[in-house]
Amino acid sequence: MDAARFQLAATPFDVATLRAGLLDPGVGAYASFEGWVRQHNDGRPVRGLRYEAYAALAATEGERILQQALQEFDILDARCTHRTGDLVVGELAVWVGVTAAHRAPAFAACRFVIDEVKARVPIWKHERYRGGQTTWLP
Repeated sequence: MDAARFQLAATPFDVATLRAGLLDPGVGAYASFEGWVRQHNDGRPVRGLRYEAYAALAATEGERILQQALQEFDILDARCTHRTGDLVVGELAVWVGVTAAHRAPAFAACRFVIDEVKARVPIWKHERYRGGQTTWLP
């Protein structure tokens, strides 16, 4: 594999292109997760957000998570791309794609990857609310 499995993206990315990178004759199942910027959080109206990352550590830890998924689940491949920078409501913030011979391990590994990325990768969210207030979130 030439490209990193985990990537940070400063600009919008195309899910179809990412998915195409997972195609393989052994694939019988594909599971994905897409996280989008929503218009509310904890009852507050959101107008946008900014993701910041410690890029070198994020890339290293993201790769560790994907390697762990490949070792712990019966899957063929796993990838994740996470945005950085300013995003508006409705924009794609994070994508996870997993392929396997069967659906159960694809679903399980996909869930594992997004949960671990959110818990372990140093990416911070700065939410901007209508009315001018802002908050940093983990």
